[in-house]
This record gives sequence, structure tokens and C-alpha cells, in this order.
Amino acid sequence: MEIKFEHHTTENGPDKPGTAVLIKLVLIGILTLLLLIPSSWLQDLILERQGRQDEVIAEISDKWAGSQLVEGPVMVLPYKTLVSQKDATGKISYKEGLTNIYLLPENLDISSKADPQLLKRGIFDAVVYNTRIKVAGNFGRLELKKSGINPELIQWDKVKLAIGLSDLKGLKNNPSIKLGDSVYNVEPDFSSLNLFSNNLIILPDLSALKHTALHFSFDLDLRGSSELNFLHLGKSTTVKIEGGWGNPSFTGRYLPENRKITPDGFTALWKMPYFNRPFPQQWTDQNTVLSKPGKEGSFGVKFILPVDQYQKTMRSAKYSILIILLTFISLFFTELLHKKKVHLLQYVLIGAAMIIYYALLLSFSERVGFSLAYLIASVATVLLIGSFITALLRSKKPAIIFSGILSIFYGFIFVIIQLQDLALLFGSVGLFITVAVMMYLSAKIDWVKK
Repeated sequence: MEIKFEHHTTENGPDKPGTAVLIKLVLIGILTLLLLIPSSWLQDLILERQGRQDEVIAEISDKWAGSQLVEGPVMVLPYKTLVSQKDATGKISYKEGLTNIYLLPENLDISSKADPQLLKRGIFDAVVYNTRIKVAGNFGRLELKKSGINPELIQWDKVKLAIGLSDLKGLKNNPSIKLGDSVYNVEPDFSSLNLFSNNLIILPDLSALKHTALHFSFDLDLRGSSELNFLHLGKSTTVKIEGGWGNPSFTGRYLPENRKITPDGFTALWKMPYFNRPFPQQWTDQNTVLSKPGKEGSFGVKFILPVDQYQKTMRSAKYSILIILLTFISLFFTELLHKKKVHLLQYVLIGAAMIIYYALLLSFSERVGFSLAYLIASVATVLLIGSFITALLRSKKPAIIFSGILSIFYGFIFVIIQLQDLALLFGSVGLFITVAVMMYLSAKIDWVKK
């Protein structure tokens, strides 16, 4: 079917072929670009709401307990040294100093059973958890020959065994550590020891034993939010985590060797030798810091929310200009094919409805979730624009066709948003088909007025 436009003349002579059509297309293009402004405002609104959610999660975490990093144990042995000094005359003298020998476990076995749950504040959710952690293992003997350590200079009566916890507010019990055959109550350390961000220590008197080949074990009953992590400190480290959460994300430097995820929960097992550990087994230093920014050597699990409506809404909003442009082109073709003129103001109103669509999507997604909100906003917008087209063209058939095209556009975007690895493939194929259809329709139109 070909559409031919009648030849019109004006007082100044005949119109140039296709001038009116060209002007209309230019105005539609300018309108589309102008609609980028409210579209960017909506994206800013989405980011603002997402920021508010992050603030609420931070507030809940501050009152409950933050993400937890369980560190240790590490044995710290004070060690006497002789420090040389040279005076003004060049005479060398020696002064007794004090440093530390740090010893990491030979074997470190950790098991944790986490119980995540949702805490709500208004319309926002935060993931918190309770967990019971069992830690066991053993230390080996000090290596003396290579390091040149004199065991007589070790202050065995001032040995410390330190563990670390990123947020002490999460402790629900007063932990005790069994070292060898003795049990010691843990206490916070307020000395100059900077091993961990929060040091919990025991002070075993090893002056009778004078060796470090000891077994240890302790339990932690604690709570936290969002993440549960551990530090790879053993020469051989084994960590097993179980949790009743169907959306875990394994974080840190190491992935679990075995894992099983179901809708009701997960189990994960790490088995790691010391070859990929960023710490030596034994070293001497005055004051070592193991809890560095970035937590190198840490690993664990993050309990992510099953639906991040803000991320999906933002991805939808980024396609807004594409949807508006395709909708305007479809309406323009409908206008030409049915020989009905649509005023530019009516294009503006349709564009406004499509911008408000994203405000609807954002507001409903905070209440009922993204998928249902997408359905509600899409159906409402398609019905509104379809009814408007019916009134403009005085015909239901083109309005039904146009509503179907708009529904396909929204459905196509929804599919792309749900996809991860195949989003680019489906998106490029879909756009190729859309352009092909537009080319076919444009070929059916006689753009030169006769």
C-alpha cells in the first residue's frame, strides 16, 4: 500500500516536496531531546531513594551490628632484643628493647551456622543475622634456627593470644578460649597492640611450658548485618558456613571449594593451604597490623536482598529515551498511514505520560516489588495512551495496533532487565528487528507529495 500526499500550493507558490513531513520529524526529534531533561530528573530521584535506603540500612546496622569479620587467633610473644646506639663520639652501646614474635595457627577449622532475617523500617529492608561460630585448631612450635630466635629471650609469662572482631557490639556472649588444658576468659585489649581493629585477648602464662605447640578452641555467639567474613590465617584453613538464605553472594579473595544453594538456604566450604595466604607463618615485628584497608586475605558471604528494585528501576529509566523515540516514530507512521494529523502538543502529552510512567514504576516498586510494579505502570500507561490515540484518530483499530506496539516495547525492555549475560545479545537483536520493521513501513510511504 502506498500513500500519496496531495499537491498544495501557497501564495508564494507550490510547497517543496516533503517539507511539512521533514519539519514534523525535526520537531519530534527536538521534543525527544527535550524529554531527556525530565528523564534525568527521574534518574536523580531513583538515586536519591536508593541513597535513602542505604542510610536506613546503615542506621539499622549501627543499632544491631555491622558486617562482621572474624579474625585470628594469633599468638603474640614479647621478645627481648638488643638495639645498637652510637653516641657523638662514635662509641657504640647496646640497649635492651622489646619486639613481638607473631605465630599463626598450623590448622584452623571454623564452622558457622547463620540465621539471616529481614528488619523493616518503613518501606525499606535490611538483612541482619545471628550466627554461632565454632573455631578450633592448633599452633605449631616456633621455628628458631632460620629466624635466629633465642628462646631464653622470649617473655613466656607475657604471651598474648589475640582474636579480632570488626564490631564488638555484635557479641552476644562472653567468649572464653581453651588453650591446651586451660580455659581463659577473653578481655578487650587497650594496649598499643594494633593487630586487629578490635583486639580480644587472653594472657596465658606459658613460662612453665615454654613452647607454643598447643591446641585451641572457642565459640562465638554473635550478630551482624549484610556480610559475614573470615580471615585466612591458618597454614591449613577450613571454613564451613550454613545459612537459611537463598540469595548468598560469596565475597573476598577466595571462592568456596564446594557450595550448594537452594531457595531455602545454602552451604559453602572453603579449604585453603597457606600458599595463597598473604601472611607468613611466623615473623618478628614491633607492632604488626593485619586488619588493613581492603581486608586482603578475607573471604565470606554477603546476604543480598532478593530484589533490588532501585537497580532495576534505574536500568529501566536508562532505556526511557529509546522507548520515547520508538513510540514517537510509531505514532508518526500511524499518523501517515491513516492520513490523520496529530498535533505536536499531543506528542508532548504522550511524552509526558511516558515520563510519568517511571515515577509510577519507582513508587509502586517500593511497595509491591519491581515485577508487579512494572506490570501496573505498563498497563496503566498503555491504556492511557491507547485511549488518547482512539480519541485523536477517531478509530479503535489504529489505537489497538499502537497499544500492541507499545506493549511489545515495554515487554522487550522487561526481558532485557531480567537477563544478565544475554542482555546485550537480546537487546541488539531486538533493536535490529525494530529498525527493520521501521524501514519496511517507511518504504510503503510515498514521501514525495504529488
